[in-house]
Amino acid sequence: MDSTYKVIELVGTSPNSWEEAGKNAVETATKSLKDLRVAEAVEFDMKVEGGKVTAFRTKVKVSFKYQT
Repeated sequence: MDSTYKVIELVGTSPNSWEEAGKNAVETATKSLKDLRVAEAVEFDMKVEGGKVTAFRTKVKVSFKYQT
């Protein structure tokens, strides 16, 4: 059976690491999206305030099965 998947981009945040930020994005997405298949971390950055890193951000492409 053929399948179709939709890909969306999410940005997760964490005060601790890029890995945790990516995990937060995926775990939040699973609360409202069904059949998540793949998550690909594609971009990383940091929030800087007062010369200090205050948050890590990870952009994640997530794919899930498209239901018609």
